[in-house]
Amino acid sequence: MANAEAAPLQATGAKTRKGTRKRTLTYLIRNYWMFYLMLLPGVLLLIFNNYIPMLGIVIAFKSVRFDIGILNSPWAGLTNFKFLFQSSDSYIIIRNTLLYNSAFIVLNLIFPLAFALMLNEMKNRFLSKLHQTIMFLPYFLSMTVIAYLVYGFMSDEHGYLNGTLLPALGLDSVRWYFTKEVWPFVLPLINTWKSMGYYTVVYMAAIIGIDDEYYEAATIDGASKWQQMTNITIPLIMPVITIMTLLQIGRIFNADFGLFFQVPRESGTLFPVTNVIDTYVYRTFLTVGDIGLSSAAGLFQSVVGFTLVFLSNWVVRRINSDNALF
Repeated sequence: MANAEAAPLQATGAKTRKGTRKRTLTYLIRNYWMFYLMLLPGVLLLIFNNYIPMLGIVIAFKSVRFDIGILNSPWAGLTNFKFLFQSSDSYIIIRNTLLYNSAFIVLNLIFPLAFALMLNEMKNRFLSKLHQTIMFLPYFLSMTVIAYLVYGFMSDEHGYLNGTLLPALGLDSVRWYFTKEVWPFVLPLINTWKSMGYYTVVYMAAIIGIDDEYYEAATIDGASKWQQMTNITIPLIMPVITIMTLLQIGRIFNADFGLFFQVPRESGTLFPVTNVIDTYVYRTFLTVGDIGLSSAAGLFQSVVGFTLVFLSNWVVRRINSDNALF
């Protein structure tokens, strides 16, 4: 009897909730249609620019023949993905990609955060802005320009290191582009130098947004500058630090093509320490000419990055939900 009496009540409740949702949607459209109309161009741009091109992932699963078109080309299954894992270079390129990007994540956290904290303590605002501008300039340089700058330093014959610095120190010249041992240190240094200004400005913006009352109260309590940084500044900007780190983790399988292709100047001797997934796919495409292989590599990088972002965000949410990206 109880179940029989409860059933009509449940049905009535479900109809009421459905009706409420319908009325709510109708109310929102009727009263805020002008805002939805303003939103429409951005939504259309997102659909045409970001989502419709995603249909191109079908290339990763096909053996493309241009004479019959992509859609009519035969399916290849997972064959295009095998070249990343079955080739003799698969271990090297995946190892280099992961290790370099892991180093970039750590360095892009430590140095920009340290400089942001130091610049925030500068009393002279003009000098602080000047330093930010100088640090930010390399971010706008293309990797082609940076490759020539590096070559100007490390050229065998006319570079600054071999031509000026090493002779002044009484040391022999080094053939930098044939010495693979130094490049695991050179590439992270270049990446940090180029991107440090960008991350520093992001962290500076977060620090500036902190209410001064926190620091005033800490000063009254006798807290030192170091205690203020460790107990006020860093904890309050931790959400920004987490977001920037998660965004970098999402691209841990994507390498900066210009950094690893143009800066080493295609020196074959350096391939064991400079060859990453992106450069390997590019060289394979030049040799084989199969766009299916390139599409498979890009899809693999995107899926792995997407998964890592969700896993990392889940871990952060379990530790402190306020610092999570979503």
